[in-house]
Amino acid sequence: VQLQASGGGLVQAGGSLRLSCAASGRTISRNSMAWFRQAPGEERGFVAAITWSGDNTYYADSTEGRFTITRDNGKNTVYLQMNSLKPEDTAVYYCAGCPYGSPCQRGSFVAFWGQGTLVTVSS
Repeated sequence: VQLQASGGGLVQAGGSLRLSCAASGRTISRNSMAWFRQAPGEERGFVAAITWSGDNTYYADSTEGRFTITRDNGKNTVYLQMNSLKPEDTAVYYCAGCPYGSPCQRGSFVAFWGQGTLVTVSS
């Protein structure tokens, strides 16, 4: 499976962006999916995750209440709506897929990664 992330860009603090992660090669409808991010000089960290059905979502403390992860299994795509963006949200954002039933909140659980999309938030 290949994951193609898009939607990154430059935005002012307080603004919004919507990231998309389109899968190809096979369906991801049975995979837990997640977003991670990596800022310059930092390790890649968890942002948000969603179960295969979309019934359950999980967020990092720093993104809870501002970011929303959703999925459309019919389109084989996962989304990350980011509101009230802060300069500290600046990072390369990666989508990731985990096996069915995995919480997908750690990099060690990830089965496949997409390429990153850069989000830059100016102050």
